[in-house]
Amino acid sequence: MLSVELHTHSALSHDGRDPVELLLEQAAAVGLDALAVTDHDEIDASIEAAELAPDYGLVGIVGMEVTCAAGHVLAFGIDEAIEPGLPFDETLDRIHDQDGVAVVPHPFQKSRHGVAAHISDEQLASADAIEVYNSRLFTGRSNRQAEKFAIRRNLPMTAGSDAHISEMVGQAVTEVGADERSAEAILSAIADGRTSVVGKRTPWRVSIRQFAGGAKRRAFRAVDRLRRAGPTRDRPDRDD
Repeated sequence: MLSVELHTHSALSHDGRDPVELLLEQAAAVGLDALAVTDHDEIDASIEAAELAPDYGLVGIVGMEVTCAAGHVLAFGIDEAIEPGLPFDETLDRIHDQDGVAVVPHPFQKSRHGVAAHISDEQLASADAIEVYNSRLFTGRSNRQAEKFAIRRNLPMTAGSDAHISEMVGQAVTEVGADERSAEAILSAIADGRTSVVGKRTPWRVSIRQFAGGAKRRAFRAVDRLRRAGPTRDRPDRDD
């Protein structure tokens, strides 16, 4: 069994803090076998992490967290970024067009863009796997809903730390019965359902810090975009 972290965010995410090197260092330090960086609607840092992963004794898996019209979808094993804002079904089609694997994270957590409130059960069940343990929880109710759904529909199950700071990498791990130590074998095993989940709650103080830090970084970036855009003034037409 390989221990795989499938849900992390780097500084390229609007709410992430750390460069991929720190995420990889943490993954190696806690004894993981593989890591996927899944930034919001960005893929460049994930590609970089996958290229650097062997230097840390890790398998790198390219992925991203796509913001589709219904909410968030994790896309793994893709080569190009999936366009955000597309309908749920089309987002899955775009992932599969690249021979990727589509995993729905925190589907029943409305406050974090879970898709379940906006799609049918049949649509949710069309994903390749369901994230049934997300370590950024408060009561665990949404995780239990996801697990019950996956069991009822006989869907593969995954876990993810949803780490936005490097210290939280490895809080929730998917154990994968892969035939070999490669990204392709790991994703194939996930799609086949050869997984089990192991996780622990992200401490509340850390979750709050991650949320506050993400909000702060988003505000700074918005200000920076406005600053770089420069001042704009409406000039009334004048008769010369």
